[in-house]
Amino acid sequence: MNKLLLHPATKPLLFVLALLPFAHLVWGAIADTLGPNPAEALIRGTGDWVLRFLCITLAITPLRELSGWNALARLRRMAGLYAFFYGAVHFLCYAWLDMGLDLADIVRDIPKRPFILVGTLALLLMASLAATSFNRAIKALGAARWKALHRLVYGIVLLGLLHFFWMRAAKHDFGEWAVYAVIVTLLLGWRLRKPVRGYFMKFGSQSAG
Repeated sequence: MNKLLLHPATKPLLFVLALLPFAHLVWGAIADTLGPNPAEALIRGTGDWVLRFLCITLAITPLRELSGWNALARLRRMAGLYAFFYGAVHFLCYAWLDMGLDLADIVRDIPKRPFILVGTLALLLMASLAATSFNRAIKALGAARWKALHRLVYGIVLLGLLHFFWMRAAKHDFGEWAVYAVIVTLLLGWRLRKPVRGYFMKFGSQSAG
């Protein structure tokens, strides 16, 4: 599997595959197959893919550690950049289809609606990660500072969940949100296991002493 993941064709293939949901939505808008409310379908569809790509990004490390497929790490940057791409398209759909690209109305609307404010904050944080996702940025910031900055992804996915929760609250439909919440909890819990284990081991050794 590592050899397959290291194949030169792997990244271009995944790049194209990650664009397919976007192409499907664009084609649906052109062919008028998105249902009675195409604007809502575009906004909802792009938003769903933000959360999915954030989950994929966070899943790469646990999957790599469990499987030994270390070459998965080379795909994490692409997954994160696609999360930002779909986030930017999601915001553009809101700005265009909901607000008619009226900048003054958008600026007034964002703070009035908490779920949009939270979503916008998540997008701005994702933009900072996307802008520093390249090798030059790593060298400029230094590895430790760069890693600390990119831990913002944990806060971003939680903001994304909150955004989705508030959006679904109006319809009292939390089934899909609960699925994402469980996945994110498991992915973040995986990262907490080592610090928690280390704390209890340290606490146990101090108690024994």
